[in-house]
Amino acid sequence: MFTHVMVGTNDLERAKKFYDAALAELGVKPATIDGHRMFYRTPTGSFGVGKPIDGEPATIANGGTISFAAQTTEQIDAWHAAGVANGGTAIEKPPGLREGPTMKLYLAYLRDPDGNKICAMMRMG
Repeated sequence: MFTHVMVGTNDLERAKKFYDAALAELGVKPATIDGHRMFYRTPTGSFGVGKPIDGEPATIANGGTISFAAQTTEQIDAWHAAGVANGGTAIEKPPGLREGPTMKLYLAYLRDPDGNKICAMMRMG
């Protein structure tokens, strides 16, 4: 359905440090800054971070969350730790299992250094 998802930043170098470290824990290669933006590419899609083209400051999406797929609970824990160690903020509950009436998920939430809400998630059974 999607080709890519993009969030804004006011500091590309700070965002690169954060996302390179956190996404490496999910097996994603570092991005290269290309002018005012950068992309993390995988076989299933791309995630971009960039300065707004209109020159205005980047702002966060109220109610928005971007979730990254993980293969193991250990990856999610490492993603969360790397994110916090590189300028992210832990939010919601600690990384762990969440159960609803139709599914079990293992997930963790962070705010990136610009305030964007992101998640790493694995479906359990």
